[in-house]
Amino acid sequence: MLQFIGGMGGAEIFIIFLVALLLFGSKKIPELAKGLGKGINEFKKATNSIKKELNDSDVKEISKDIKDIKGKLKQ
Repeated sequence: MLQFIGGMGGAEIFIIFLVALLLFGSKKIPELAKGLGKGINEFKKATNSIKKELNDSDVKEISKDIKDIKGKLKQ
């Protein structure tokens, strides 16, 4: 997203902001921004949850494999 914004100048950003202001009105823009922020926050939580789940299952699987190998080495 930063690359997209990096290619735009101040005039382009101002025009986009002005069009958004005209379309949604000054009262609706903070509500839209708040909703967007909540959506991004929920997405991050879900992503972190999935990462944690994958890491936990990987750790359990690796621990089980190590115990199996240790058991075979003792025999």
